[in-house]
Amino acid sequence: MWIRPDVVAGLTVWAVLVPEALAYATIAGVPPVVGLYAAVPSLVLYALAGSSRHLIVGPMSATAALSAALITPLAAADGGRYLALTTALAIATGVVGMLAGLLRLGFVASFISEPVLKGFIIGLALVIIIGQVPKLLGIEKHEGDFFEQAWGVLTGLGDADWRTLLIGLSSLVLVLGLKRWLPLVPGSLLAVLAGILLVAVLDLDAKGVSIVGHIDAGLPTPGLPDGVATRDYLDLLGPAVGVLLIGFAEGLGAAKTYAAKSGYEVDPNRELFGLGAANLGSGFVSGMVVNGSLSKTAVNGSAGAKSQVSGLVVAALTVLTLLFLTGLFEQLPEATLAAVVIAAVVELVDIAALRRLYRVWSEWLGGIYGAAARADFIAAVAALLGVLFFDTLPGLLIGIGIAMVLLVYRTSQPHIAALAPSGPLWLDVARHPDLTQRPDLLVVRVESGLYFVNADHVRRRVEQLCTDRTRLVVLDAETSPVIDVTAATMLIDLRDTLARRRVDFRVARSIGQFGDELEAAEPGSHRIRVYPTVAAAVGETARPDHPPGERR
Repeated sequence: MWIRPDVVAGLTVWAVLVPEALAYATIAGVPPVVGLYAAVPSLVLYALAGSSRHLIVGPMSATAALSAALITPLAAADGGRYLALTTALAIATGVVGMLAGLLRLGFVASFISEPVLKGFIIGLALVIIIGQVPKLLGIEKHEGDFFEQAWGVLTGLGDADWRTLLIGLSSLVLVLGLKRWLPLVPGSLLAVLAGILLVAVLDLDAKGVSIVGHIDAGLPTPGLPDGVATRDYLDLLGPAVGVLLIGFAEGLGAAKTYAAKSGYEVDPNRELFGLGAANLGSGFVSGMVVNGSLSKTAVNGSAGAKSQVSGLVVAALTVLTLLFLTGLFEQLPEATLAAVVIAAVVELVDIAALRRLYRVWSEWLGGIYGAAARADFIAAVAALLGVLFFDTLPGLLIGIGIAMVLLVYRTSQPHIAALAPSGPLWLDVARHPDLTQRPDLLVVRVESGLYFVNADHVRRRVEQLCTDRTRLVVLDAETSPVIDVTAATMLIDLRDTLARRRVDFRVARSIGQFGDELEAAEPGSHRIRVYPTVAAAVGETARPDHPPGERR
C-alpha cells in the first residue's frame, strides 16, 4: 500500500520529535509543552504550503536559542509576558515569512554564506550546551555570555548533585551510544522513558532530582497571545527577520538535500511561504518559532517517507500525545531533558568543517586564490566568536557583515592570469610554469567581472605585467561576462596609455554585454578592437571579430 512507508516514517519521526520538542522548548525558556503545541500546526501547514516532500518542520535548537536571546531583554523577569512574547515572535516570523514568499524573496538565503552559517551554528551549539550543563549536573546556572556561563559551571562543580549527575550522564551515554551504533532506534525516547521510570520507581524527585513537573493536558486554545500590543508586534518584526533567515537557511538546506536524492526540485519562495505559514500557525496556538529540521528530515527520509503524509502522521500522533500522554512526561528528570538537548546539538559542533576551512587557508595562503580561502575562514570564525562573545543575533550580523566586506574586497582584487599557448589553449603560466611566453606579447585573463571596485586594480596589474619589450596586450574577456561603465572607461584609458608606450591593446572572446558596454563607452570606428579568439588577436593579420553594432 502506497501510504505504508509514510505511516512508518511518521511513527519513527514522532518518537524523535516528542522528546526533542520538549527539550527545545526549554532552550527557548518556555514550558516544555509549548514545543508540542508548536509542532502540530507547523507540520500540517507546511505540508499544505511547502514544496518539499520530506522536510519535517518543528521546534529547533538554533531558532529556539535565538528566540530566548531576543525575548529575555524584552520580558525581564515577567514569566507570563515572556511566554506571550515568545508566541508573538512566532506570529511575527510567520507574517514576515509569508510576505517574503509572496514577494519571491527566496534568494535572501544567499546572503548567509555556508562558512558564516557554519560558524554561527557551531557557536550557537556551544552556547546551548553550556546552558544545559548546569541541569545535567544539578547546579545553579550563571547568566552571561558563553565564557561567563562556562566559568560558572567550573566554579559550581563542587555543588553537583550525584544523583542528578548520574542520571544526566547515563542518559547522555544512552542517547549518543544508540545514535552511534543503532541509529534507527529512537535513543532520545528511550532515555526519556528510562528517566521517567527511574523517578517513579526510586522516588528521586523527593531526593533532590529536579523533574519537569506539571504539564497541561489537552489542546491549546487558538488565538493571539494575551497582553501583547500592536507596538510589541512591530518591535518584533526586525528580530523576526533574523529568526527567519536562520530557520530558512537551515530548512532549505535540508529540503534541497533530500530533493536531490529523490529527483525533484524545491521552490525557495514556496519554502519561505511554507515556513511563514508554519510559524503563524504555531503562534496562533501558543507555540514558539519553528523551522525545518535537518536531523528529523534525515530520520524521515531514512525511514522511507515518500510524501508529506509522514508529517501529517507525526502531527496526528502529537495530538494524541497532548490529549493522553502529557502526564507521563511530568516525571521526566530535567537532567535527562538536558542530555537529550546536548545529544541533539553536539553533532552541530562541526570542528572538522572549521579545520577544513583552515587547512584550505593554510594551503592557499599566499597562493593565487588565497583571498577566497581567507575570506571563508575569517567569516566563519567571526560568526563563531560573535555568538560566543556578543550573543546569537549580533553574532550572526557580525558574520554576515564581515562576509560582505570580504566579498567586496575579494571582488576588488581578482586574480589576473598571464597566459601562454599550449596547443589550441591559452593557460595560466602561474599554474603551468613550464609554458613559455613570447617576450613581446602579454595575454591576460581577469577571472571576474569588471566593475568600478576592481577597475583600478586591473589597470595597475596589467601595466605591471608589461615590460619594455611588450608590443601587444590581449585581454581574454571570456571569464569577464559583465562590465560596467567605469571598467569600460578604464579599458579605453588603458589602451591610450599603452599606445603612448607603442603597445597595441586588443580584446578577444568578449561575450554579450561586455562588447555592448565597450561600444557604448566609445562609439564609432576607433573603439577597442575585439577578436573572436586569442589566436586571432595575436595574429599579425588578425581581423576584428565584428563591426560596430554586431554582437556575439
